Amino acid sequence: MTYDSSFTGIIGVGQEDITPPVGIYARNWGAATHDVAEGIHKPLKLTCITLKEAEQDKPLVLISADLGWWKSAADEKELRGAILEAFDLEASHLMFCLSHTHAGPGLFSEDTSKPGGEYIIPYLKCIKEAAILAVQAALSSAAVATLSWRYGKCELATNRDLPEEKNDRLLVGYNPDQKADDTLLVGRITNAKGAIMGTIVNYACHPTTLAWDNRLISPDYVGAMRELLEAQHEAPCLFLQGASGELAPSEQYSGDCQLADGYGRQLGYAALGVLEAMYPANYQLKLAQVVESGAPLAVWRKYPRTASTRLALQMINIPFALKELPSLAEIESQWRECEDHVLKERLWRMRGIRKTVGDGDVSMMPLWVWRIGEACLVGQPNEAYSYFQQALREALSPHAVAVMNIVNGYAGYLPPRELYAKNMYAVWQTPFASGGLEQLTTTAITTAKALMK
Repeated sequence: MTYDSSFTGIIGVGQEDITPPVGIYARNWGAATHDVAEGIHKPLKLTCITLKEAEQDKPLVLISADLGWWKSAADEKELRGAILEAFDLEASHLMFCLSHTHAGPGLFSEDTSKPGGEYIIPYLKCIKEAAILAVQAALSSAAVATLSWRYGKCELATNRDLPEEKNDRLLVGYNPDQKADDTLLVGRITNAKGAIMGTIVNYACHPTTLAWDNRLISPDYVGAMRELLEAQHEAPCLFLQGASGELAPSEQYSGDCQLADGYGRQLGYAALGVLEAMYPANYQLKLAQVVESGAPLAVWRKYPRTASTRLALQMINIPFALKELPSLAEIESQWRECEDHVLKERLWRMRGIRKTVGDGDVSMMPLWVWRIGEACLVGQPNEAYSYFQQALREALSPHAVAVMNIVNGYAGYLPPRELYAKNMYAVWQTPFASGGLEQLTTTAITTAKALMK
């Protein structure tokens, strides 16, 4: 027999618009020649799903927002803390995931002195208010429903660690000689009447289609993907960015919004194909009979089944060793003296990372593992390479596993140990010493296996 990994419980869905004002600081690229957003390509959305075993339980709250990354641990903690306080939740019960669009607004409260920076703090307040409204909407509309999952494929993602000719560097761009993880995971929430309440798309690919030539706020490819699914099913779609450390579209760094929309449709149609292939909620496919004809024919039929009703969770803090890094004071001194705009931006980002991980030689990084019936959700704040999700899927098969980067914070990349000898962005950007990805993967697999027993 075969079935889609499922959970039946009390599930709610909510969604809010979080499009920032035109004119907000939005310089996400060192190569950019502009500082502020001059318009809107597509609206930014914040989508929430709540899950409970029973009505009296505290919910698990899964939120995804069309935002880039956190440059300040304090800003992220203030936002997440407000949500936890509003609903009296433990930290283990909330995963606030970012789509990682590189065409979004600035989120760093210390950038208020920059052009358009006066909008940042009010915008952070709007995100907080929208998140609370989305959770409230999800809880108020929650009903007995089934969340089912199925894997598919999409060729949007390509490897982006490209060896430079006649140089020892790895460039950040399409490498056609390396195979990319093309796995797509799709979730579908179906109520007791068989209507779709919401969908989930978990896919690993950097939203870097739109870059320094783009002057518009955009969710990148996620926007067109979501539009396609929401138009088809008339229900919110929540996107979860996977372990995309080395994955991105082949053609990127563009100012062409149509390119991003085409990528979104590519992913959206792949997700719709998976949804069409899924079994009805609470059904399985079983061998029904053998019919002797010109050949012995195996006849498979759908039969009812009971999905798991179990939720379980664990939040773990993992001690990650740090590389030898300049102190916060040294970085700030270099930044003040620097006159090169690109280098100054790198130092400003390094300053934010150093403030996040602290001035010591070890930094505690959180990991969230949720059992959702017969599936598992794994979230962490950094940019893990796809090895992380591939190893988790293999270890936890046949359970469906959703893996998410940039959850509840951000610090840096987690490339495989063997890449630390390379001259490449992911290695010099990360504050973490070699072995962090492998440590994270081992911990996540051990934790998830224990929860799935």
